[in-house]
Amino acid sequence: MTSAVGRSRTRGVQTLSLDSAPTRNALSAALVGELADALTECAKDGDVRAVVLTHTGTTFCAGADLRDPPEPAALVALLRQIVALPRPVVARVTGHVRAGGLGLLAACDITAAATTADFAFTEARIGVAPAVISLTVLPRTDPRALARHYLTGERFDAAEAVRVGLLTAAGDDVDAVLAPVLDGLRKSSPQGLAETKRLLTAKVLETFDRDAADLTALSARLFTSDQAREGMTAFLERRDAAWVL
Repeated sequence: MTSAVGRSRTRGVQTLSLDSAPTRNALSAALVGELADALTECAKDGDVRAVVLTHTGTTFCAGADLRDPPEPAALVALLRQIVALPRPVVARVTGHVRAGGLGLLAACDITAAATTADFAFTEARIGVAPAVISLTVLPRTDPRALARHYLTGERFDAAEAVRVGLLTAAGDDVDAVLAPVLDGLRKSSPQGLAETKRLLTAKVLETFDRDAADLTALSARLFTSDQAREGMTAFLERRDAAWVL
């Protein structure tokens, strides 16, 4: 069976690459499960100082796989796992990020992208809402700017993603942007990193404790609605949904 997550390691930094080109790295049940397993291994491995989450191909993550979607609870568990992992998780993006992929991005501690990357919250356009991913997105982004992007589904660039708080930094060469970040993580002690991350993520984890059950139920309800069926069918058939004016 072909792996959907690539693995490599350099000087204590474990790189996990989303590698499902046929689906543009969409969050299928299989990919979510495999990524969760890889992160569990990282948490147990004392030689891993930090994790880089990146991708192959031109898309970091296209959002939920509409043909093989994960259970909402499984996606919640994956996002929480990234937030609570006792290792810093650094996102490295050089392509497109859509919908659920932005929840994955927001779960990471440090996020960097190439200036050619672009982003969009497309859920409302297919009749659902960015419910589960709000657990990581809402605590870390500017609410006024986010309202526009949540409601319209417009594409926006890396500079805007930095401005609203989805990205830590962007540059023409994302590896040059990340080089001093990774060097800094390698100079920090494992205990220092784990406890500092605990401080930084406390408020995000409070959001999970308070809202995860309600948002999981909302996601499940919306994905089985008539409008969602029409929206997803229209997307897969590459046509406008019935409500488009």
